[in-house]
Amino acid sequence: MFRLMAFTVSHVAALLIGFGLGIYFLPILTAPPPPDQATLQAQAETAMFTGQFSRDLKGSDFLHWGEGTISLSPTMIVHEGALAPGPDYNLYLTQGFVENEEEFNAVKSNAALVGDVKTFGGLLLDIPAGIDIHAYDTVVIWCESFGEFITAAKYQ
Repeated sequence: MFRLMAFTVSHVAALLIGFGLGIYFLPILTAPPPPDQATLQAQAETAMFTGQFSRDLKGSDFLHWGEGTISLSPTMIVHEGALAPGPDYNLYLTQGFVENEEEFNAVKSNAALVGDVKTFGGLLLDIPAGIDIHAYDTVVIWCESFGEFITAAKYQ
């Protein structure tokens, strides 16, 4: 009886761990290639605002971080740098700088969702009609699946 219970518990645990790893790694394995550096640089040249992602924010850790330059024009956001890979990332604009989960959750209802982040080595993201980048001052990368803060940069 003990062997059957140990067998069941160990296999259920392995199944749950495998499922969790699959949720985490599938978006990474299926991510499209990032835009090439020349395209990123050309798009960044039209930016009105820039900011810096940094690994040393209060809410960042070895699994949740971003680094590099974020550039904003009225129609596009360009990231030249790297993000820790993960599932279900979204880019938001907020009024006021935030640097951890608690601070972002407090302002999320007033944040503007720009779109999904699908690449981790640079990105180009169109700004949807109706979002005025002048009304915000911070870019936030957020993991929706796990409610995790990834990184943020103040751009104005």
